[in-house]
Amino acid sequence: MANYFSIFLVILTVASGLIWLADSLLWAPKRKEKLSLAQQSAGGQLDDEALNKVAPVPYLVDTAQQIFPVIAFVLVLRSFLYEPFQIPSGSMMPTLLVGDFILVDKFSYGLKDPVARKKFIEMGSPERGDIAVFKYPEDPNVDFIKRVVGLPGDTVVYRNKQVYIRPACENTDNDSCSQLQPVPLKFEKRGEFYQDMIPLERFTEQLGEVPHGVLRNPAVLPLEQHYYAQPGTSDDEFLVPEGHYFVLGDNRDNSRDSRYWGFVPDENLVGKAVAIWISFEFDRPPSSWVPGWIPTGIRFERIGGID
Repeated sequence: MANYFSIFLVILTVASGLIWLADSLLWAPKRKEKLSLAQQSAGGQLDDEALNKVAPVPYLVDTAQQIFPVIAFVLVLRSFLYEPFQIPSGSMMPTLLVGDFILVDKFSYGLKDPVARKKFIEMGSPERGDIAVFKYPEDPNVDFIKRVVGLPGDTVVYRNKQVYIRPACENTDNDSCSQLQPVPLKFEKRGEFYQDMIPLERFTEQLGEVPHGVLRNPAVLPLEQHYYAQPGTSDDEFLVPEGHYFVLGDNRDNSRDSRYWGFVPDENLVGKAVAIWISFEFDRPPSSWVPGWIPTGIRFERIGGID
């Protein structure tokens, strides 16, 4: 849907711009000439209202002149700078909650045209620990948001709900390459969040320079039989191809991520989540007659940068 909206913005911007340009080059000079003759005939006594009746600006032209600057600004802002997204599920809890509205930095991973999504300026690449928005590889019309865990060339293992990483190594001598190391994980508390009446365990995970919270459900066993099958690796092992990334949700037992469908190609990247600009609560009982999409409150304390 987001890509359809981008295409719509491009079409609307181009159409209104062309109408404005055609008016400036073709129709506006004729209206000006007609107004000049009318003024001369009236001895220069015509007011603005009379002039508008002599040579009115067509409704389509007037509309294009008014909306083109606004639409063009929105297109540039949304395509190359920042785009708003809504968090629809709990797969990134505790970092992001349902009802969070976030801003995504569109230029951190390179500038892309808003229609074909081809990168035309390199600006950078994802870093370990980034929260990235991307086109879901199995359905590019759907936007997903997850945390970048594995970079191109990395080996990532998810075993007993613990992440292990061996960074990419260009040297073919395995003795000089880093060994598989567990990502530091520290238990914080239990019961802050619940899933199916079960208290979840909260940990702090350290991905490179990025500490962040993760949740684990002690009642859910790893579903290794459903993991993405990569030839030449174990069931719980993933070798990240060049130009791809391995991503996980922070709510580890309630996230459909790279463990189940594979890797995110670089061309699917949309941008980096950088801030929460508003956060709504939807704490309403099922028996309420008020529609569920209407917020019950605003979580002002969540507004700001994202860890």
